Amino acid sequence: MSRRRKFSDEDRMKAVTMVIEQHLSKKEVALLYNTDVSVIKRWVSYYEALGIEGIVSKAQYYDGNFKVKVIEYMHENGLSIRQTARKFNIPQHPTVSKWERIYYEEGPAALSQERRGRCKNMDTKKQAKPKQMNEQTKEDLIAEVQRLRMENDYLKKLNALVQERIARENGK
Repeated sequence: MSRRRKFSDEDRMKAVTMVIEQHLSKKEVALLYNTDVSVIKRWVSYYEALGIEGIVSKAQYYDGNFKVKVIEYMHENGLSIRQTARKFNIPQHPTVSKWERIYYEEGPAALSQERRGRCKNMDTKKQAKPKQMNEQTKEDLIAEVQRLRMENDYLKKLNALVQERIARENGK
């Protein structure tokens, strides 16, 4: 499985200008940058829709109201997930898909919840403390072990007798 390669803003801009101004095919540019054609297609479509802002990488935080607005706009206008991501300058279209799933499974209010990082209720790994056994528990365990050993010996003896009988009958 190939790793996802990070491209600088300059590399993205060069690739887009190669396609738009130099009229190279997206496939040729993808080969030059050793990436998939779909990546180049996405950069070009974002550039055409939003200009330089569309291909400049930036970390963004989206509040719950914005997420709800995006999902409702997408459904009101019959847009695809990719078109919606491009319209609202969301760098990764699966983000919109995730919001849509949350919107329909948990409701619009769920989009306001912070979901990044570890769950707040996750316990850190703690060393399990061995329980202190009282005398009665020890005696019970010893008795159970003895009973199981006797049962095991009985079954072995029974199996040996059955095998001996089968051997005798086959011998006749």
